[in-house]
Amino acid sequence: MTAELAVHLRKPHEKQLDFIESSAKRKMIRAGRRWGKTIGAGTLACRSFLSGKRVLYAAPTEDQIASFWFEVKKALDEPIAAGLYIKNETLHSIELAKTKQRIRAKTAYNADTLRGDYADLLILDEFQLMAEDAWNLVGAPMLADNNGDAVFIYTPPSLTNRARAKARDPQYAAKMFMKFKAEQDAGNSRYAVWTSSSFNNPHISKEALEELAADMSSLAYRMEIMAEDVADAPGALWNRVIIESGRVPKAPDELNQIAIAIDPSATSTGDEAGIIASGNTSHDFYILEDASIQGTPKVWAGRAIELYHRYKADFIVAESNNGGEMIREVLEQIDMNVPVHLVHASRGKQTRAEPVSTLYEKGVVHHVGQLPKLEDEMCLWVPGDASPNRMDALVWSINALMQDAKIEITQRIT
Repeated sequence: MTAELAVHLRKPHEKQLDFIESSAKRKMIRAGRRWGKTIGAGTLACRSFLSGKRVLYAAPTEDQIASFWFEVKKALDEPIAAGLYIKNETLHSIELAKTKQRIRAKTAYNADTLRGDYADLLILDEFQLMAEDAWNLVGAPMLADNNGDAVFIYTPPSLTNRARAKARDPQYAAKMFMKFKAEQDAGNSRYAVWTSSSFNNPHISKEALEELAADMSSLAYRMEIMAEDVADAPGALWNRVIIESGRVPKAPDELNQIAIAIDPSATSTGDEAGIIASGNTSHDFYILEDASIQGTPKVWAGRAIELYHRYKADFIVAESNNGGEMIREVLEQIDMNVPVHLVHASRGKQTRAEPVSTLYEKGVVHHVGQLPKLEDEMCLWVPGDASPNRMDALVWSINALMQDAKIEITQRIT
């Protein structure tokens, strides 16, 4: 019995076949949900394995690995059952004994889980959720010995899903896609990119996708169904050009006041608590640091107080809608000498945020260095959607400092 006769690969649809059969050394696929990314990856992995290659597939979580593992096991079931290939469920590996020919699936939310391996073909699925180091520090070097190939697969994440990403820069995957596309357009055959919406999967009901779209915001639909990388959402109160125009490498040595703002999270396993350090002169505001963190009240309170002491801040301001006086109590349990001002959101988020966005347009708000996750939230939030915590903390911090600046106060602190 030969492996070729016993293997049962799914027939790729046209768009999957394009990237499976491409000879480019660096491939990047930007595709909508349910497009068939993992099935395509499984087919490519099996083809490469059968040609004698060592294949490593990585996705952020065990749940995401499960779909790929199901595909390759099903395709290679007969030769595995016949003893031709050795399957290890614990390691998620299939190999030809006494050779380096192998398929293995690993988690890769960060670089550490990928270390200690090498491959002829590396497939990074759900790449938008991975830390940059998974490729830069680990993935790229493991291909060096054999001049291996790399495939990056991702779906542009909506603002809600961006919170799950481990990347320092939420635009990391999008920027890499544009870099690869520029190389391809310049005639460099080493690089190839594809963009394909969910509708390009002929096996998915168009009616089902249209129903799904009805439950999504227009921005989430563009990103997760139509596979568009969107840097600035139409209708957002901020855009990257304005933020970039005000960016500075450092804040003035003398600031009138420094505030640490907290937008608490509802749970320790949900959204991050937004924590922003800001300072002001008489007419300008400086966003000093985004120290947002996910964790228990004790965790985010400890982070905020550490920031308070490091910047020698004047006070901490925190939204009290979600927790009330408990927020003050948690902070005072760690350091009872820190001045804590509680603010109550009595008006809508858009009403609170619009005066702050106007200050950006006037050129009086400056980001100190790069604050990619905060800026991503600012430029992708559309009034009417649930606002993210980093952006809320930013708004609270500037409103708090307005009392000291020569600008109209827009929010009373109690």
